Amino acid sequence: MERVDTVVRAHRVMTSEGERAACIGILNGRIQYVEAIDAVAPAREEVHVEADVVVIPGLVDTHVHLQDPGQSAWEGFDSGTRAAAAGGVTTVVDMPLDSLPVTVDVSALEIKRKAARGRSHVDVGFWAGVTPSNIPRLGELHRAGVLAFKCFLANTGLPEFPPVTVDELKAALAELKGFDGVLAVHAEDADEIAAISVPSGRSYQDFLAAHPPRIEDLAVSAVIEATRVTGGRSHIVHVSSARAADLIHAARVEGLAISAETCPHYLTLTSVEVPDGDTSFKVCPPIRDGANADELWAALRGGSIGMIVSDHSPCALEHKGLDQGDFAAAFGGISSLQIGLPAVWTEARRRGHSLEDVADWMARRPAEFIGLQQKGAIAPGYDADLCFLAPDEQFAVEPSALHHRQPITPYAGRELFGVVRQTWLRGRRIDFSRPRGQLLTSSGVTP
Repeated sequence: MERVDTVVRAHRVMTSEGERAACIGILNGRIQYVEAIDAVAPAREEVHVEADVVVIPGLVDTHVHLQDPGQSAWEGFDSGTRAAAAGGVTTVVDMPLDSLPVTVDVSALEIKRKAARGRSHVDVGFWAGVTPSNIPRLGELHRAGVLAFKCFLANTGLPEFPPVTVDELKAALAELKGFDGVLAVHAEDADEIAAISVPSGRSYQDFLAAHPPRIEDLAVSAVIEATRVTGGRSHIVHVSSARAADLIHAARVEGLAISAETCPHYLTLTSVEVPDGDTSFKVCPPIRDGANADELWAALRGGSIGMIVSDHSPCALEHKGLDQGDFAAAFGGISSLQIGLPAVWTEARRRGHSLEDVADWMARRPAEFIGLQQKGAIAPGYDADLCFLAPDEQFAVEPSALHHRQPITPYAGRELFGVVRQTWLRGRRIDFSRPRGQLLTSSGVTP
């Protein structure tokens, strides 16, 4: 074999063909080969991995709100990508809102890239937003290199990022079809939300009752019909409703180009666990009951939900309102970028799933969905993005130990399995001394 920069030898490697003992040859940041662990492999450096560690592909999180520039006190490229790396995530795709400006035109995209350049510890790609006014110009954003597009069917709370109507959704899907673009949809029905009064107060059950699954189910039905009519590609973000997962399954059986994701909090937390007044649990759509979580896991097993992403969505401490505990007033969003992998792995192993399943849901499938063909697998030709995970080691979640800018998490104090020992980006360990993350586009890397 040719001489490489680094050879990694490990007794457990999650390769594209399953788990096995292997040596990984890395040259210029790419995997050159995956061979038997004892293969003769000349290299400038050789790394031997501890016996209790599994080397898995670096995770790809396609749903992250880094909120930079404009809201960098909430989160930012430096702190957010540190958290990602600490959690085994080597690629994030930044959502177009909660930053200022919102990413709805090429000039805003360039401002976002300027903020990220030289400050990111993992590779970063970008979503673009779809609003009623920019649908004719989506091709410009595509040519500028955004990876995918996102819209809302209900009010975002941001005047600069208004929702689209169902007719505008169809127009956007038709526009994106011209270049095989995918449109992700925050699927909550605006009329249904307007018809329901959300009570103020500390009761989580009251908050949950004001956000019934039909809000999501009606919107998902509308997206399915728009996808059917236009022949476009759609994607449902943060699925929380088991009924919505059933609708998506039927649409996929029909042959429609629709995909879906869910998030760690919908799979690992249940409504009965949420203490009244603990607004660290607030998110929309909300965390539902255990039976619903069971059905979401079944949807993952069956493939109607294809992947797990964080929807990492922080805010400043005062906006979470922990002192008042009012679920109606508190900002909705859960920060889990650093602890998504152990949270999911802890619950997955309890349910009889393998680490290979988790790597599939959190690395390979998100990479394929977003079009990053060089990410998400340990195989020749892929970026040498690696996570060294001790799957049987436990730890307690300590908010102050997280790299997220805001140490707010509903996982505080939880005992989880899966300690990330190291994270490698393109063949080198991430050590935070110098940010090495690259900015990804639909055609490669931007300087």
